[in-house]
Amino acid sequence: MDASATQLLILYSACIVLVSWLGGLLPGWVRMTHTRTQLILSLVAGLMLGVALLHLLPHAVVMFEGPHAVDAAAVWLLTGLVTLLLLLRVFPFRLQGIEDDDHHHEHHHDHQHPSPVNQLSWLALAAGLGIHALLDGVALGAAMQAQADHGGRLMAFGVFLAILLHKPLGAMAITSVMAAGGWSRSAQLGANGMFALLCPLGAVLFYAGVDALIGGGSAVVAAALAFSAGAFVCIALSDLIPEIHFHSHDRVKLTLAFLLGIAIAYSIGALEPAGAHHG
Repeated sequence: MDASATQLLILYSACIVLVSWLGGLLPGWVRMTHTRTQLILSLVAGLMLGVALLHLLPHAVVMFEGPHAVDAAAVWLLTGLVTLLLLLRVFPFRLQGIEDDDHHHEHHHDHQHPSPVNQLSWLALAAGLGIHALLDGVALGAAMQAQADHGGRLMAFGVFLAILLHKPLGAMAITSVMAAGGWSRSAQLGANGMFALLCPLGAVLFYAGVDALIGGGSAVVAAALAFSAGAFVCIALSDLIPEIHFHSHDRVKLTLAFLLGIAIAYSIGALEPAGAHHG
């Protein structure tokens, strides 16, 4: 890849890191009252289900290949779901600190409720989105290499734009779940920074020859994607949604936020790098 293409890749990577970082900061810029936390978690729950079933699982099926690809993906999805369910049961602790809105109470002082999600949930979320971010980086690296070899600047720009538009949502989901789990602001910032760097890291690894490794060992990556999909489904169904529906208030708003999360995940399909779901 020539110097100009390398410079362009560095520019693209810097932009992706910046918007991802800003996306992760968004939950910290708003006072997280009880209702706002519920709304964000509703959105994240829908987003996680959509990403799991519309993106991670289809990626896994394509990468497994062969007549038993669907069976293999289903087994790993179930493995991820059961593994996370057991982990969440082994470590069922909650922290204090989510504020109630004043208008839900006659008193005008803040009330504290246990944090609605398990502290381990963000790890599974970050792992799944992290793998996806690395593959996005590989796609960007491949597009830049193809541009250098065969031209087609608009194709590489399209891949860059697709990643740029949906990366902040993943970062926001991670820091939102961390905040709801009671993690400190510094921990959220650290995780957000690491997540922001994963896509450029994928592009670097592409040029280090990891694209050949993925081509030869795609079943390992496919298993990781399907496992992550199962983990996402588990977190959404066992950790986020029950807490959301425990309260009768704001049911319509919470349901709409949940459906919006699914809609966003569906729309991301149009923003993914070309060929992301094709072998």
